[in-house]
Amino acid sequence: MPKPGKVAAVKEIAEALRSTDVYYIVDYRGLTFKEATELRARLAKSGASLRVVKNTLAKIAAVEAGVEGLDELLQGPTAIAYVHGDAVKVAKTIQDFIKEKKKAAIRGGKLQRSILSATDVEVLATLPSREQLLARAVGAIAAPLYGLANVMNAPLRGLAVVLGQVQEQKSKAA
Repeated sequence: MPKPGKVAAVKEIAEALRSTDVYYIVDYRGLTFKEATELRARLAKSGASLRVVKNTLAKIAAVEAGVEGLDELLQGPTAIAYVHGDAVKVAKTIQDFIKEKKKAAIRGGKLQRSILSATDVEVLATLPSREQLLARAVGAIAAPLYGLANVMNAPLRGLAVVLGQVQEQKSKAA
């Protein structure tokens, strides 16, 4: 008979896995309590939460939540970063922390229906943020419109210049 604490932990992990489409599996080996707290704080600012899990309970919870393919990622000391905001921003936050501290590692994760390897998460971390991509899209849309406005205004500008010159000539003649 499973202990009530473990049953509750499995339900909590399963609910967290169901509540988001994006999460990253982190090997937190080597992190001190202070560093883990710092990582949690950084992730909270990026729209994510970090929870240390037992692999056996996480595997049971994954089955309960209907998530497949996590078994190979759930090896050794494991923490799961549940993303509630921008997936790229959270991946960058984790990668920056790992590079800075030279401890811990990303094992992989899940992005909607796809299981990600550590390399996939690193590539995801190099993408521009959502805001940068939106700014680029707006710029790409606005550039042709700006050019069109200039082309449409050119005849009017030319007419104004010609009328100005005619007026100047008439004022000199008078």
